[in-house]
Amino acid sequence: MLHNAEQDKPASSRLMIGKPELALIGVTVLWGGTFLIVHHAMRESGPLFFVGLRFATAALATLCLAFGVMRGLTARELIAGASIGLGIFIGYTLQSWGLQTIPSSTSAFITAAYVPLVPILQWLILRRRPRLASWIGVALAFAGLILIAAPRAGLTLGRGEMLTVISTLAIAVEIILISLWAGKVNVLRVTVVQLAVTALLAFGLMGPAGETMPALSPFILIAATGLGLMTALIQLVMNWAQRTVSPTRATLIYAGEPLWAGIIGRMAGERLPGTALIGAAFIIAAVIVSEIRFGRRKPEKAAAA
Repeated sequence: MLHNAEQDKPASSRLMIGKPELALIGVTVLWGGTFLIVHHAMRESGPLFFVGLRFATAALATLCLAFGVMRGLTARELIAGASIGLGIFIGYTLQSWGLQTIPSSTSAFITAAYVPLVPILQWLILRRRPRLASWIGVALAFAGLILIAAPRAGLTLGRGEMLTVISTLAIAVEIILISLWAGKVNVLRVTVVQLAVTALLAFGLMGPAGETMPALSPFILIAATGLGLMTALIQLVMNWAQRTVSPTRATLIYAGEPLWAGIIGRMAGERLPGTALIGAAFIIAAVIVSEIRFGRRKPEKAAAA
């Protein structure tokens, strides 16, 4: 995800929604829909095979765009792509595993908690002290997780919820790794490597994990390859749109991802308890609060007479 400094714009232009904003809204709708697709796919496939096929498709699609620049692949880019790919593999495999037993909307709301976790993990790993807003975001996310777990006896997270929480930590680490390598590598080459590494790890660990290859039904093939193409498309759209959309505005748009997942899940028949819905609202608030930078805007200098 590319982040640019927020440009000063007239107040009226800030309220307008242009093509980049509409593109990012479309990305969040696609994101929200992926949870339900994976949830249903886990009834027919194990998580490792599905993740492997999904990211192999994404890697091949991205390779078609990056083929001309792959000759310049360096050892640093291989290391960067492999480390990011490991984070993606852990995050998406555990998320898919969790979706075997929990609703897609629950998974989406828990996964959204990675946003406030990133600055806290940066503090632990890179010693970058988080802002007060980050701590508030973590507190809201934690409260949201407790409320999502409230329907269970003793406020405990079930197996599916716990796997998703761990996957969220892996996704947060992945974001930190991307920021560590930013500006030091070719983004397109590293993207191909990280997607390919994710696929290779998933396929390679099927045997040790005891996961067998499922029957290749039309649904599994379409779902996995479709999500792979969607993954490549989403990355390209984000990189294009965020050249002109500020990080704060983009974050507000991305916060709608679990909402879309909840809407799509409800249309498919999922029903979350009232306490879980309140918890979901807390997590969305955590995403928004942790990313918004509060502070006074510098007054504009008066024009010379």
